[in-house]
Amino acid sequence: MKNIKLLSLLLIAIVGFVACDQEDDLVFTAQAPTEGIIFSNTFLEEYVLTAAASTNLGERFTWEDANYGVPTNVTYELENSILGDFTDATTVGTNDGNELAVTIGEMLAFAQAAGLDNDPNTELPNTGTLYFRVKGFVGTEGLPTYSAIQELTVTLPEEIEGGGSVFEVATWGVVGSGYNNWGAFADAKFYTTSTPGVIVSYVNLIDGEIKFRENNDWTVSLGDANNDGILDTDDSNNIPVTAGDYKITIDTNDNSYTIEAFSWGVVGSGYNDWGNAGPDAKFYYDYTTDTFKTSVQLLDGEIKFRMNNEWNVSLGDANADNVLDSDENNNIASTAGHYLITINLNDNAYTIEESTVYGIVGSGYNDWGNAGADAALTEIQPGVWFAENINLIDGEVKFRENNAWDVSYGDAGDDGVIDMDADNNIAVTAGNYVAFIDFNDASGPVYYLGSR
Repeated sequence: MKNIKLLSLLLIAIVGFVACDQEDDLVFTAQAPTEGIIFSNTFLEEYVLTAAASTNLGERFTWEDANYGVPTNVTYELENSILGDFTDATTVGTNDGNELAVTIGEMLAFAQAAGLDNDPNTELPNTGTLYFRVKGFVGTEGLPTYSAIQELTVTLPEEIEGGGSVFEVATWGVVGSGYNNWGAFADAKFYTTSTPGVIVSYVNLIDGEIKFRENNDWTVSLGDANNDGILDTDDSNNIPVTAGDYKITIDTNDNSYTIEAFSWGVVGSGYNDWGNAGPDAKFYYDYTTDTFKTSVQLLDGEIKFRMNNEWNVSLGDANADNVLDSDENNNIASTAGHYLITINLNDNAYTIEESTVYGIVGSGYNDWGNAGADAALTEIQPGVWFAENINLIDGEVKFRENNAWDVSYGDAGDDGVIDMDADNNIAVTAGNYVAFIDFNDASGPVYYLGSR
């Protein structure tokens, strides 16, 4: 019996050693992934690149793990290409995690290498495309796999001298239920000023709450939890606002801020019966010239410009010298037509020039033109048209020139690019909208109608 037990133990030991040898001989073989790396972050429609924001985050690329079929360490590289085909690929960063970031400064260098600049005196474009992809591999360049090529549209704001300083689009913006439904479309922009560290936004708000965030992203956001005029990062720091036009100023040196009622508009018998037939035609800020502009259809009559749709502050031109003054007998004669009006509040100079006016028309606004003028957009920079506070109803709209049907645009492809197809009406639902058209975009005239 004892011998039988010893024999049994010996057999068990032998089997055990054989099993161990078999496990040690197992080899896991990595296989090339059946699909490439897939991005998990959301990209912006446009990245504004300024030297002042060089150290700020431009974009954080995140992705799902590449699946090689076995548990193995994978190395990832974020690559950039100037040409777009990655025959000239350069490595931006490397790690074994699931995210890599690129700064505004790095993107600015890539943009300049691609032939973009912000000098208005050159023929080089200031808007273009940067190309990125993520490469994954095991070991030393083994079984490389790639993400799809991600194209990022970037803009280098042209630097124009204004008010003794160069003004740019700042990295901060206004976000919230009081502006864009917490990011349903692009945040309202801030601009630099002649005071270092002080930025300003001229924005139309609706009843709700706002806060300020950087780069249209929630990585850095500020509000005012203590209602003391100092911005902080507390989670309960939304700032309540009521509907109206405002100037918001932030001093990034000490995080203080102010929100004050602010707008300039056209009033008169030549526009809205001196305010009795609707609000004044609003001026929009153009940071490239440090001026305020409005595109408007005028009537035969007289006009002047006033602040906040009230008579507390109003300006006209008593001397017919294209310089605004507060003389009571300073109404400006107007002739029926479509115009771009520009006022410079630094020296009170102004111009009134005949110009194309793009507007919104349709069953969703003015019964296809039968119930009043179109909702006018203003050319705030060359080829860029903008308007806020447009109240639409359920229906369809399109854009047209000068309140006439000679030239009109809709969106037949439902792709955010306007075209002149006859069957291109844009469906809208009732709400308050922000409108934008950019005729400079490489993919065609792009637009958005942002419902608030």
